Amino acid sequence: MVMSRDQNAKQSQNLKTDNSSFERVKQFKYLGTTLMNQNSIQEEIKISLKSGNGCYHLEKNLLSSSLLTKSIKIQLYGTIILPVVLYGCETWLLSLSEECRQKVLENWVLRRILRPKRDKVRGEWRKLHSEELNDLTSPDFIWVMKSRQMKWVGHVARMEERRGAYRVLVGKPEGKGPFG
Repeated sequence: MVMSRDQNAKQSQNLKTDNSSFERVKQFKYLGTTLMNQNSIQEEIKISLKSGNGCYHLEKNLLSSSLLTKSIKIQLYGTIILPVVLYGCETWLLSLSEECRQKVLENWVLRRILRPKRDKVRGEWRKLHSEELNDLTSPDFIWVMKSRQMKWVGHVARMEERRGAYRVLVGKPEGKGPFG
């Protein structure tokens, strides 16, 4: 994959080495993360949310079982679904709309896990409100994500000065940038 500001630069040529030829692609999957030549994180977040949704549907019978207590269901949620959705989140820079999408998925899954609640006054069943979900589950997606990002920044800050991640963090990249 070639990353360039000029999107039309040599799109059709393949890379050739001794006896091998490599196809030029716009994206590929590496260690569970989809790398793209546009360097866009939005697609990665969409894939992450779809994976979390799929993970919930795989474990739906277990998570909606009436044999398990709410605390066990919340622990299973934190052990099974949360890591799938937040894989690689240390390098994400989320906009407000993407944070909202993360929160929507989180509330959707939790509402299905914890089931409707019977209103004591009216005696009717109702879905749990967002505030009630926040009270029942302590770490939400956004908080966990930001804490992981801060841990990653601390890790990078302790790196040697010659490492690329450290140079980017402190703003000392090597080489020349484009004019203008």
